[in-house]
Amino acid sequence: MSNIDKAYNFYKQHIFDPQKIELLKEHNLKVAGHIHSVIWELFCALITGEKAEGITGADLKGWEVKSAKGTSSFEYQYHRNAHLYKLEEDRVVNHIFCSYSEEYDGVIVRVMKGSMLCDKYFDVWKPLCVEKYQNPDNLRFRKSVSSSYIKNNGLIILEIKKGSLIFKDDEYKVKLNNL
Repeated sequence: MSNIDKAYNFYKQHIFDPQKIELLKEHNLKVAGHIHSVIWELFCALITGEKAEGITGADLKGWEVKSAKGTSSFEYQYHRNAHLYKLEEDRVVNHIFCSYSEEYDGVIVRVMKGSMLCDKYFDVWKPLCVEKYQNPDNLRFRKSVSSSYIKNNGLIILEIKKGSLIFKDDEYKVKLNNL
């Protein structure tokens, strides 16, 4: 069984839960966003076969994980004590982006090299981040990568529609390395 197949099985057990979604809707509770970011990190750990290392830096060894509903942007956050290290790391690690539908029955996962995000994002953010932390009261620096940029430039490695796996690319690491 491939890593993507393992991740899809995890998705069916722990992310896409039609019964829970119906209960949330029946009780007028928010559906999108009830899956915590660490669950997306675990989903991506299964896809990549990588584990987390420490509490700062990339979410997984060699991978930064981002998730967002639909066409929402992907937020990056840089903390005061590690912002320059994190910005430099984001330039070199791979990035994995999970876009999900409101009811989690649709998911598209795309990947990009960090170097593909430098010119438009990380290089632009660095001086802004340094400037923000000139003020000791500022604790976090947040910026976003647009979903359209990821859609237009990212490599699709997994797609789920109506809860069913309709596309997977088990050779995505080779393709990503060749970009």
